[in-house]
Amino acid sequence: MDKYWIVVAAAEHVRRGLSGGFVQACHGKAGPLKRMKPGDGIVCYSPTVTFRGADRLQAFTAIGWLSEREPYVAEMGEGFRPARRDVSWAKAKPAPVAPLIAALDFTAGVGNWGYRLRFGVLEIGEPDFRRIAAAMSAETPVAAAARAKAGVALPG
Repeated sequence: MDKYWIVVAAAEHVRRGLSGGFVQACHGKAGPLKRMKPGDGIVCYSPTVTFRGADRLQAFTAIGWLSEREPYVAEMGEGFRPARRDVSWAKAKPAPVAPLIAALDFTAGVGNWGYRLRFGVLEIGEPDFRRIAAAMSAETPVAAAARAKAGVALPG
C-alpha cells in the first residue's frame, strides 16, 4: 500500500531537488527516506524561501512520487554527504497552506498545526495528499488518466 509524506524544506532546497529529480529530508539523514517506499507520494512544504531564513513562505512547493531507486548518498562538498531518494516530480504550482488549514486532516482544528512538521517528515493520508495536489494544480497520475479517458488535453 502506498503512503503519502510531507517533507519540510526551504524552497531554495526544494528547487534543487526539482531540477535534480531527488528529495532530501531532515538535513540529509537517511532514516526518514528509508521508511518511504517506491510509489509513495511526496509533498514538499516550505516554511521559508531560504534555509534558516526569516523570509516566510508557508507553501507546498513540490509534489511527486518516489522512484524505484533506494536511498543513496550524494557528495555535495565540504564533507556534506546527504541521503537522497529519486522522485518523479509532477508539474505543479506552489500552493499556500493558509487556505487549506481547515480542509486538511492533519491541520483541521489544530491550533499549532506547524508543530506536527517539526521533525521534517510527516506521514499524511491519501485524502490530504489529494487535496494538496488539487490546490497545486498538480498533474497526478489519477488526473492524467481521467483526462486521457475523457479525451481532454493536458494543460500547457
